[in-house]
Amino acid sequence: MVVSNSTLASEAGVEILRRGGNAVDAAVAVGFALAVTHPEAGNIGGGGYMVVRLADGRRAGIDYREVAPLGATRDMFAASGGGTANESLVGYKAAAVPGSVAGLAAAEGEFGALSLREVVAPAIRLAREGFAVDSAFVRSLERAAPLIGQFAGAARFLPNGAPPKIGTLFIQPELARTLELIAASGPNAFYHGPVADSIIAEERRGRGLITAEDLAGYRVVRRAPIVSTYRGDTLITMPPSSSGGVAIAEALNLLATYDSMPPFSSAAHARLISDVFQRVFIDRNTRVGDPDFVHVPLALLLDTGYARRLRQTISPTHATPTAALTGEMGMLAEGAQTTHYSVVDAAGNAVATTTTLNDLYGSGVYVRGAGFFLNDEMDDFTTRPGVPNMFGLVQGPQNAIEPGKRMLSSMSPTIVLDHFGGMLAIVGGRGGSRIITSVAQIIINVIDYHMGLDDAMRAPRLHNQALPDTLRYEPGAISASAADSLRSMGYAIAAGGAAGTCTAIARVIGPAYEGVVDPRASGGAAGY
Repeated sequence: MVVSNSTLASEAGVEILRRGGNAVDAAVAVGFALAVTHPEAGNIGGGGYMVVRLADGRRAGIDYREVAPLGATRDMFAASGGGTANESLVGYKAAAVPGSVAGLAAAEGEFGALSLREVVAPAIRLAREGFAVDSAFVRSLERAAPLIGQFAGAARFLPNGAPPKIGTLFIQPELARTLELIAASGPNAFYHGPVADSIIAEERRGRGLITAEDLAGYRVVRRAPIVSTYRGDTLITMPPSSSGGVAIAEALNLLATYDSMPPFSSAAHARLISDVFQRVFIDRNTRVGDPDFVHVPLALLLDTGYARRLRQTISPTHATPTAALTGEMGMLAEGAQTTHYSVVDAAGNAVATTTTLNDLYGSGVYVRGAGFFLNDEMDDFTTRPGVPNMFGLVQGPQNAIEPGKRMLSSMSPTIVLDHFGGMLAIVGGRGGSRIITSVAQIIINVIDYHMGLDDAMRAPRLHNQALPDTLRYEPGAISASAADSLRSMGYAIAAGGAAGTCTAIARVIGPAYEGVVDPRASGGAAGY
């Protein structure tokens, strides 16, 4: 089973499985295919994370997050450093050094059963021969037209000033050539040679920072996944530089101090979700960063004793303001847009992958001659102290810009095992900080509320990221009486902005799998 935000990319993964590839082969094929069919977030100009759990018990976390160019400086986006409005989001300086090609190739080289040439072949075909434009593709381009129209991608994606028409064939010859070079020569074709030359030339046009030295020096980092338990089931998820895994594990540890969850959509349910994630996001925003640059107190954040101490800060009768809680928690102790895909093969090998350009179509910068967009991941750093990033997160100095550093992320690729060690679910999502709360709530819905995966995905969600100090909710997540009760307890609540969009796989009966795409998004599941 393969589930992604592009049916064509999911089918590319299944094609590889049918050819004898394993789950990692299929995941790499999906990654490259998404760069063709889902350019708003699928990419070779960005980065991501992959969590692998093989049927023989081996586990791996592959960190191919983008890194700050060597010419980056701590205050480059602050007014005092000469920064201008939106420069961390739009244009050449917003781009960090891409990691996707290196990461996918590294996963294939270590765990794949086929060759890189074989797994990139479906993506090359889709780029070279084209695919039929659908309504989701057109809507995406319409929303992003003001961004894309500023750069060279307008000629390909907005011919005559508008997206291609539904039903027409969309062909990307430049991207096909780039993928052919990668298939033939591996990641060296991207980080050296003509593709690298195209990236550097594009960056120079707009006084961007990425250089030949940056590209040649990019390295994938192999990390030990976070392994945690929740009510007897096991989570395998991504460690820092992603914050998603540690935040979800910390949240579930805190929820596990309660014998059971309150009734769904009740005031007690909303209050508990809000209080837990308020505390988790304070830790996430102040204590987590690139572990190669800052100390991350991972053992503390994952400690069940710490979760029990955190519980003591939760009042059963009233809300606690974030400003007050920050000081109290400090005494207790010493990171639109993205796409996720899930893969499982017949042997039970499982892969959870989340990849991103940050905003839709990244920085908008399109690499002429190579056929892809560059990310705007520099905005995921603490670009201006005390100022929220595009997802409203106010982050601390541990996530300040440094040359070669990975910016903090909310990506949360997660594999869940049942009590017996069998694969129960694979889940991840898109939506910035809402990835964390959405993935966690799907897991809670499956484990605590015994929902099937489709119901767990459709269920209305809640979100609290500490700042702004507000509980956000989807329609149906809080009843009218529950909303009144929450307000009387001092909670600020607001409708909307509560959900990321996810893709997931769950085991149903025996070896059978169910694949679900979030109804809030587009995409498809494919399997056999």
